[in-house]
Amino acid sequence: MFRPHHSPNMGAARSANSAGNASSLSFLSSASASSEAVVCVIRLVCHQWKDLADGEFFWRERCRREGYHLQDASRAPSNWRLFYFMCKRRRNLLKNPRGEDGFLGWDLSNGGDGWNIERPIVPHPNEAIQKNFATSYQMCIKSQMIELEKEGYSPSFMDEFQPSIRISDWYAPRCRCEYVISVQLLNHRKEVLQEFNPDAVYLPQFDQQIGDQWHQMTHVFKKYGPGVRYIQFIHGGKDSVFWKGWYGARVTESCVEVFPAMDT
Repeated sequence: MFRPHHSPNMGAARSANSAGNASSLSFLSSASASSEAVVCVIRLVCHQWKDLADGEFFWRERCRREGYHLQDASRAPSNWRLFYFMCKRRRNLLKNPRGEDGFLGWDLSNGGDGWNIERPIVPHPNEAIQKNFATSYQMCIKSQMIELEKEGYSPSFMDEFQPSIRISDWYAPRCRCEYVISVQLLNHRKEVLQEFNPDAVYLPQFDQQIGDQWHQMTHVFKKYGPGVRYIQFIHGGKDSVFWKGWYGARVTESCVEVFPAMDT
């Protein structure tokens, strides 16, 4: 099992029962559904529309129409508007996951000849991915620390919703090699609250005749309790034949996502 060295430096609406309100709701829900700016303008039209746009019913209905369903139906959010926009902003929180910007955003630990960036030996299932990181003949590790509040996820939001946190990583061999990954949920002191730390994966040598050699590692953190403020993502590998150069595990398209809604 891969055990990384942890370092603090290494993340009441008003009633809308009238036909007029229902008609307004239908219009508002279809008008630039992804734009908060449009809602802000609508709030200035009149008091009735302001009350409607600020109301729980409007945002709950908007979530329903756009497919943002609660992961736990027994825990309705106290603020549906916040829930909606947190769902809309779902994205990869890792910077430079494919190596398109060199090693920008990553903290590196270089073994052997260190990390390298190269084009995939075989195409990735996602044709848009044209680069990957490559490891060497001794363990190469890289990491990122995600500070959730800086990414827009406040402590109160994380504690109330405890949204699912999904991690994903793609890896492949060149020679016989080893791949490792560890992802940790940390509190404000950067102490580990929960972690995903599977055993190392040992891969056979790449065989051109076999074809696709890319594998995906995934994990979802759920119901992890209050207090999560940081996410630390760590992965890497090495080759098992000790050849000079970059013949170890290759990694790319690493991803950490926070999503409050049910994943569909």
